[in-house]
Amino acid sequence: MAETCAAARPRRRPLVGAQVRRMRTDLGLTLAQVGGQTGLNVGYLSQIETDKASPSLETLAALADAFGVPIAWLLVEATPPPKVVRKADRPAWVGAGGVRGEEVDGGFGRTLRIAEVTSPPGSRTPLHADPGEEHHLVLEGTLRCRQGEHEVTLGPGDYLLWDGSIPHEAENVGPGPARLLIVTAGPTGISVPDHQPEAVCRGGEGNGVSDIAGGCVPGPLLP
Repeated sequence: MAETCAAARPRRRPLVGAQVRRMRTDLGLTLAQVGGQTGLNVGYLSQIETDKASPSLETLAALADAFGVPIAWLLVEATPPPKVVRKADRPAWVGAGGVRGEEVDGGFGRTLRIAEVTSPPGSRTPLHADPGEEHHLVLEGTLRCRQGEHEVTLGPGDYLLWDGSIPHEAENVGPGPARLLIVTAGPTGISVPDHQPEAVCRGGEGNGVSDIAGGCVPGPLLP
């Protein structure tokens, strides 16, 4: 008979004591003040904060009320640390036309990928389409984006969202480089268009990249 429990997510112990102490100190409350609001003994509160006592649901409700938070906030499980990618550690790539990009997410993303792209003046993508959504935030320069009968010119601070499965193109029409943040999202990832085999990206063609502003944007990495 197949094992059914092995694949189950292991239960993590709630960080009740640490949460109670953190919320109390963040509010600038003493144990005595919390005890006055909840009717709980100071010694018992200290034991809760040091995980020497397990509070009842009634006690947790009283503490949550004293802190002004939902009771669920006191039952947060231990979690792994967040992933941090320093700018100096971003995987970088170079695309056609002198486009340069960096994977802001460091390659951690799967169905959601983030890249910072710099496009030189005059660079332009061929008409192409990819599955999923594409989100663009222009940080610097001027871009002209076309999709179907629609055309829009974007400047610093402007945002664009379009359906990547509908053919589209973008062109740097400004006098200087265009720099933008691109987020790609899709259930099947993004693949390199056949019309840009010269793009040189991390992992090469077929490793989940999509061209934009004359270059390529990282998509979910394939096995």
